[in-house]
Amino acid sequence: MSEPDAPKLIIDDDWKSSAQAEKEKLVAAEKEKAEQDTQAGPGGLPEVIGFKELLSLFATQALMYMGAIPDQSGRAMVSLEVAKLNIDLLAVVQDKTKGNLTTEEQEMIDGTVSELRMQFVEVTKAVAQAAQDGTLEQVQMDPNNPMGPGSGPSLSI
Repeated sequence: MSEPDAPKLIIDDDWKSSAQAEKEKLVAAEKEKAEQDTQAGPGGLPEVIGFKELLSLFATQALMYMGAIPDQSGRAMVSLEVAKLNIDLLAVVQDKTKGNLTTEEQEMIDGTVSELRMQFVEVTKAVAQAAQDGTLEQVQMDPNNPMGPGSGPSLSI
């Protein structure tokens, strides 16, 4: 016997199909991630190096020397000369590949160079202001640095 006030259990078939679809999406996403992981070579580096990775290399180096990426001690190091070198190298790639890139690649390099140049101007202004305020600490370059002692002093903000 069932009581008239007892809650009724209603199973909605739409809910079942929605849950199944969500489960299938998760499985597909996991499979895609696993495929991407298998494409990576030793040390997590991609096996195939392309234009995107080249841009990423120069952009990361420029950002690192503009203080956007902290060093091992957690301090932002700024070397405007080395940052400018990396931005200029990226601009050389931009100039030499003009007309030979896909629309996506051209937009990628144009946007990257433009954004890095704007950030460089902002960081240069910030460094000048910090020098004026006396909140800038100059650190001598390590002679064993791959960029060499001639690349100029690093600044710690």
